[in-house]
Amino acid sequence: MTVPPFTMALQQDVLLFLCFLPFANALYKQWIPDTNFENATNWDKGSIPCGSDQVVFLAQRKVSVYVETAHTITGMNLPMDGEFILMSGAGFSVRDGGDPGCGSGVTAHFKDYESLKWFDPSLWVAATTVDDLHRGTYQFSVHEESVPCRFEDVVFQEATSFRVDVSSNHDVHVKSISVLGKKFTSSSEFSHFLSSGSGKLQFHGSSSLSIGGAGCSDITGCICGNSVNRDKICANVKCESLGCRKPLHPVGHCCDVCGAIVNVQFSSNFNFESYRQRLQHLFLSMHKYELIQLAMSKVLQEQRLLGVIPFGSSQEIQVLLLDQNMGQEAGKLAEALARDIAKDVHNHGSNLGISAMEFQASSGASSSDATGNSAGLLTGAVLGSLVVVGLLAVLTVLYRRGIVKLPRMPSIPSLSKWKNSSDIGELGGPLDRGFVNPMFDKPTMMPEEPVLYGTETVNSITLTQSGVHFVNPVYDESDFNA
Repeated sequence: MTVPPFTMALQQDVLLFLCFLPFANALYKQWIPDTNFENATNWDKGSIPCGSDQVVFLAQRKVSVYVETAHTITGMNLPMDGEFILMSGAGFSVRDGGDPGCGSGVTAHFKDYESLKWFDPSLWVAATTVDDLHRGTYQFSVHEESVPCRFEDVVFQEATSFRVDVSSNHDVHVKSISVLGKKFTSSSEFSHFLSSGSGKLQFHGSSSLSIGGAGCSDITGCICGNSVNRDKICANVKCESLGCRKPLHPVGHCCDVCGAIVNVQFSSNFNFESYRQRLQHLFLSMHKYELIQLAMSKVLQEQRLLGVIPFGSSQEIQVLLLDQNMGQEAGKLAEALARDIAKDVHNHGSNLGISAMEFQASSGASSSDATGNSAGLLTGAVLGSLVVVGLLAVLTVLYRRGIVKLPRMPSIPSLSKWKNSSDIGELGGPLDRGFVNPMFDKPTMMPEEPVLYGTETVNSITLTQSGVHFVNPVYDESDFNA
């Protein structure tokens, strides 16, 4: 079906209007596991204990168990320290002989949840609103941001119990925490809850939870702040082997990925959350991109002079795109989406508060755009050249003033000297002179150019018409005359 141009233009105007709505990039993070009695996955038998079963809780473990309804069992082994949170009408009764509808009965063991950690990214889900949490409309995030950020709201489901280890070398900061339907917004009131029996059973570990603050008030987004706990987060992540040509490493992610990364440079009127919604409505709603995972975050990107020398960092918006393809095809669909996003920035970037963007794909492809021209790249190249020229000028001034001295270069003999040297043989090595004769091996013994004619005397050699005469150095010349 062909979409009328007017309709397409109207859709674009609506999307542009959305980009100016006041949103923040804070999400609601909800803890997934629970210790509910009625959760079949909490039992080793894979189902809720029935009237013929014996229930066993590990004796040396601490546990808080939420119970919604009444249950009949044949017996129960309780832990040394624990609690049942009983809803209205909930409870336990013991029946002798078991329940015919339950079969012969088994010993059902409650699973151990002592090792579940706050910094495990797989144990959290994220959503823009509480309603999205209830609907199961979740947001994908890089590993560091899958764990609650310092400006986000943490939610433990209302009708649940849980146990979580918050051990860390740093205090854990969040905006708020909701437990059993009660929302804590200050550290003082939450500390009071932690000192209660339920608080001690549900939270444990070496770190303290700090609550409070206004959340993220920057319309361009906020940096999560979980990089200080990166080691703990990544210790809970297992990376898979990749088949793409050039795997990428997104900021805040523990593993290399096959896909594409879009880096966006922004101005003060950029709206983080509205741009994320734009990408979701404009692209992820398309059938061909419906399986793409999109993670958007503000990050600190290291800056390098001429692509080599680090000289600082700047804030950028990182958009991570992952697809479901495997092997050689992995990342190709994500790359196609990155190119579509680049076209959108080219056409509407100035209205969205985007000054420049670039993307890189696991296929090795890359591209850049400065909202329709190459001004950003040209400016970067000019600034880089000015810095290099400035450094050379400073070195020149310091050298002329004698503050900086250049090292002396070793002298290199001329080729003619090598060629005429008597110490170099035909094959390039020194000549073998045999042994030194102390009687004749003197530099003044022979002239450089001996006289061949006449009666001229040179040193101890005399040339005459009758022949050549020389003095034997063994005898003194005066003794010879005598």
